[in-house]
Amino acid sequence: MPDRGGGPTGPRIRVGRPSRRARTLLMTLGVLAVLAMLFVMFAGFWTDWLWYRSVNYSSVFTTTLWTKIGLFAVFGLLMAVAVGLNIWLAHRLRPPLSAMSLEQQSLDRYRMGVAPYKKWVLLAITALVGLIAGASASGQWRTWLMWVNGVSFGQKDPQFGMDVAFYAFDLPWYRFLLGFGFAATVLSLIAAALTHYLYGGLRITSPGARATAAATGHLSVLLGVFVSLKAIAYWLDRYGLAVKSSDFKATGNWTGLRYVDANAYLPAKTILFCIAAICAVLFFATLWRRTWQLPVIGFGLMVLSAILIGGLYPAIVQKFQVQPNEQAKEAPYIEKNIDATRKAYDIDQTKPENYSGKSTVKAKDKLRADADLAASYRLVDPNIVSPTFQQLEQRRKYYQFPTTLDVDRYEGKDTVIGLRELNIRGIPKRNWINDHFTYTHGYGAIMATGTATDANGSPIFTESGLPTKGELKTYEQRIYYGEKTEQYSIVGGPQKELDYEENGEKTTSYKGKSGVNLSNAFNRAAYAVAFSEPQILYSGAIGDGSRILYNRTPKQRVEAVAPWLTIDGDAYPAVIDGRIQWIVDAYTTTNGYPYASRTTLGDTTTDSLTAGNQTRAVVAQQNQVNYIRNSVKATVDAYDGTVKLYQWDTKDPVLKTWMKAFPGTVEPKSAIKADLREHLRYPQDMFKVQRELLTRYHVQDAAQFYSGSDAWQVPDDPTNKNGNAVPPYYLSMKMPGDTRQQFSLTTTFTPNGRPNLGGFMAVDADANSKDYGRIRLLRVTQDVPGPAQVQNKLNSLPSVAQFVRDLKGADSDIQYGNLLTVPLDGGFLYVEPIYAQGRNAAYPLMRKVAVSYVDADQPEGDTTKDTTVFEDNLAKALNAVFGVDGETPTTPPPSDPTKPPATGEAALQQAIADAQKAFTDGEAAMKKGDWTAYGKAQEALAEALQRAAAADAQRKADGGKNADDKPAAGAAEPKPGADTAGAKPGADTADAGKPASGG
Repeated sequence: MPDRGGGPTGPRIRVGRPSRRARTLLMTLGVLAVLAMLFVMFAGFWTDWLWYRSVNYSSVFTTTLWTKIGLFAVFGLLMAVAVGLNIWLAHRLRPPLSAMSLEQQSLDRYRMGVAPYKKWVLLAITALVGLIAGASASGQWRTWLMWVNGVSFGQKDPQFGMDVAFYAFDLPWYRFLLGFGFAATVLSLIAAALTHYLYGGLRITSPGARATAAATGHLSVLLGVFVSLKAIAYWLDRYGLAVKSSDFKATGNWTGLRYVDANAYLPAKTILFCIAAICAVLFFATLWRRTWQLPVIGFGLMVLSAILIGGLYPAIVQKFQVQPNEQAKEAPYIEKNIDATRKAYDIDQTKPENYSGKSTVKAKDKLRADADLAASYRLVDPNIVSPTFQQLEQRRKYYQFPTTLDVDRYEGKDTVIGLRELNIRGIPKRNWINDHFTYTHGYGAIMATGTATDANGSPIFTESGLPTKGELKTYEQRIYYGEKTEQYSIVGGPQKELDYEENGEKTTSYKGKSGVNLSNAFNRAAYAVAFSEPQILYSGAIGDGSRILYNRTPKQRVEAVAPWLTIDGDAYPAVIDGRIQWIVDAYTTTNGYPYASRTTLGDTTTDSLTAGNQTRAVVAQQNQVNYIRNSVKATVDAYDGTVKLYQWDTKDPVLKTWMKAFPGTVEPKSAIKADLREHLRYPQDMFKVQRELLTRYHVQDAAQFYSGSDAWQVPDDPTNKNGNAVPPYYLSMKMPGDTRQQFSLTTTFTPNGRPNLGGFMAVDADANSKDYGRIRLLRVTQDVPGPAQVQNKLNSLPSVAQFVRDLKGADSDIQYGNLLTVPLDGGFLYVEPIYAQGRNAAYPLMRKVAVSYVDADQPEGDTTKDTTVFEDNLAKALNAVFGVDGETPTTPPPSDPTKPPATGEAALQQAIADAQKAFTDGEAAMKKGDWTAYGKAQEALAEALQRAAAADAQRKADGGKNADDKPAAGAAEPKPGADTAGAKPGADTADAGKPASGG
C-alpha cells in the first residue's frame, strides 16, 4: 500500500489543545453570538414598547405584558412542580433491588446510564413541561383579565338563575383551570408510572406482584385526582349546556338547552358527578387498603354510566319523547332562545310592522311629489366611481383612492368622500430612499355630492384639486396614516419629503409628534433588526429629528391599542375641526351569552363589496360570537396618528369589564365633541350581523319559528354576479309615518327560496338623532317584486337592450349602480343609476337612471304602477314611472324640514331671491372656469326655480296677488340657450326641490 502521508518515517502531526489566542477568539465569538441572539429577541420587545409609548398607550403594553408574564410564571411553575414532584416521589418510593429478573436486568442498563445525570434529567423534564404549560397559559390573558375584572350583566339565565357574567367571564376561566388540572395530572401520572417502572415499582413480566404497595398508593392518588377533576367537569358541564351549540333541524345552529338537555343530559350530568365523586374516594382509599379492586370496579361503573346515562338515555328520550311531538316539547326552549338571542344582539326592541305593499295614493301628481320628498336618492355609487375619482383627481401616479369610497354627510347633504392616499407602487423610481423618505404621505380629501352628476355623468365635486379647495374650510391635508399606507416611513430628519407637485415641486418636513425617535443608535439598531433593514442603522438620511412611522392603517392602530376590541371592516374619513380623522367603529363581543345563538362574524359581515377585499374585512378577536355591542367609537388622526377611544355604549358590561382591566384607555362619551358626533354613524358590520339574525328572529312565536314559514334571507346583490349578499346602503330617507328624512342604513329581505320582497329594514344612523340605533322592520304582507325581479325586468326592457347594443357598438360596457329601495305611499320605489365605461376609457360615467314603482294593488291595465322605466336622468325617470308629463310642480319642504312651511307669497319671494343668487353665482363661476362651483350653482338654481313654481301655484290656490301664469317681478330669467332645469344639457337635476339629505 502506498504511504498516505504518515508512517514510521513520515512527519507526525501532534494534536493538542488550541492555543490561548484561539481559545480566546472562540470564546469571544461564542459570547458575541449569544449576545446577538439575545439582542434579536430583545429588539421586538423594545420596538413594541417604544411604539406603545409613542401613541400614549404604554399602559396597554405593560398590563398585557405583566399579565402574560404572571400567567407564564405561575402556571409554568405549577406544572413543573407537579411533574417534578411526582417524578421525585416515584424515585423515593423505589423498592430495594434484590434478585434480578430478566426484565430488571435489561432496565438496569438504563438506570446506570441515567444515574450520573438524574438531577439534570429531572430539571430538563420539569423545565420543558413548565415552559410549554407557561406559554399555553400566557395565551389566556384575556380570559384571566375578564374573570378578575368581570362586572354583572344584571340578567339571569332562565335555567339556573345565574348572572350572564358567570357564563361570559367566569366559566371560561374555570374551564381553563380544569383543562390545566387534567394536563398536569395526566403528565404527572405518565411521568410517575415511567419512573416506577424504571426503578422496579411496576413490573410487567417479572414474577410476583405487578406493583409495590408504594407505587400502588402513589398512582392511585393521581388517578383519584383525575377522577375528582372529572367530577368537577361533570358539574361544570351542567352550566355548559346553557351555552352549548348544537344542530337543531328546525332552526339550524342552536345554542342553549333543548328538551333533551333539560330532561336527560342535565340529570345525567348530576348523577355522573355523584358517581365520579364516589369513584375518586375509592381511589384515595387505596392508601389504606392497598388494593385496586374497589377503585377499578368504581371506575368501570363510571364509564358504563357515562355510556348508558350520558349517551343512551338521552338518545331514547329524544327518539321516543321528543320526536313524536317535537314542536310542543321544544316550544318553551325555543322561546328562551328567541328572547336571549334578541337581547344579545340588541334587536329585542325591533318588532315587524305590517306593510301591505299597496299604494295608498292614487293621484299621479301626489305620488310624483311624494317621491321627491321620500329620499335623497344617491346616484353616485361609491363602489363604482372610485376610478372616476382616480382619473379626475389622482393628479399623480403615486396617489390612489380606495376601491370603495365612503358615504358621509356635510352640511346636511349625502356626500361621497375619498382620500388621495399614497400609492407606493406608483413612485416613478423605486429605491429605499424614495420608498421610505421622499414619498411619505397622501394629500387631500376629495368629495362629491351624492345625489347628482354633471352633464357628462361625472360626480359634481364639492372639494377637489391639489391642494383641495371647495366647501371645506382650511384643514391639514397631509395624510400620513391611511387605509393604503402599509409601509413604514422615516420623516422629520435631514431628508426632505415630497409634499406635492402642482406648478412645481413642493417639499416638506414632518412636524408631528407621531412615530418613534431614531436619533439614538440603540433605537436605530433595534429597528434595523426588527425590520430586517440594516440601512436604518447606518444611513446618512437619518439624523436629528428623524422619526419612524409604522402601524399606519387606522384599523391596525385601533386594534393594537385595544386588543380586546373587534374592529369594523370600514374605517371612513371625515374632516373635523381642521383635521382629517379616520372614524373606526369597534365592538365588544363574547361567546358566552346563555341561550343566544351564535354567528360567525367573518361570514355574516361578507357581502358583494367586501368579498375578497381584505381592507374592508372585520378584524375579529373571536370569530364565533353570540353577543355584540358597538360599544366604542375610535378616531385616528390622519396626520399625527393620534388614537382616541370613546365609550359609546354606556351600559355594556363587557366594555365596563375591559375598562376596569385597562383604566384610562377609553374616554367617556361626554368627551365626544359636537363636530365629531355629526359624522358618527351606525356601523355597517353591526347592521349586517343584526340583519342576518333578523332573517329568523323577527319571528317571536315559538310555533311559527319552529315551522320556519316566515323565515327570510338576505338576497344576493342583483347588480353583481359574484353571488354575494346585497350590501346595506346609507341613504337619507323617510320611513312610513316619519315627517322628515333621516340618514339611515337600509337593506331588503326576501322569503326563503323566493325572489319577491319579504321585508325592509332601516336603522336611524345619525348619531345626533334622538332615535339613533332604532331599527324599523317592515314585513311586506302582499306579493311585491323583490330586487332580483326588478333587475330582471329592467334588463328585459327594449330600451335597455338598445342601450346595451349601442354601448357594445361603441366598445363600452354597462355597470349597474346601487339598487336603492325606498318605501313610498304603501308601495316601494326602486332607483338605480346606470354607468357606462368604454374599454379604453379610464373611468365610468353615469348615463341613465332606472326607476321602478311596485304596487301590490295594481288594477288591470293600469300602467302607472308596477312600472319600470329607463331614462336619461332621475327627474325624467320619476315623471315617466308615475305618468306625469313635463316638470310638474311639486310641493317641496322648506329649507329647514324641522320648521313649518312658509306662506305662498313669502316662499315665492325667498325662492326668487335664491334663484337670482344662484344664477349670479353660476355666471361668475363660468367666467372663472370653475366647473365644480358652476355645477353647484346650477343645482341651487334648479332647486330654487322649482320651489318658485310650487310657491306660485300655492299662492294662486290661496288667491294671492299676481296669481297669473307669469313669473313674479324680479324673477331671474335664464339666458337664451340655458337649460331651464338649471343645469348644463343632460345634467341630472332630479333632486331639485328635495330637502337637504339627512334632514
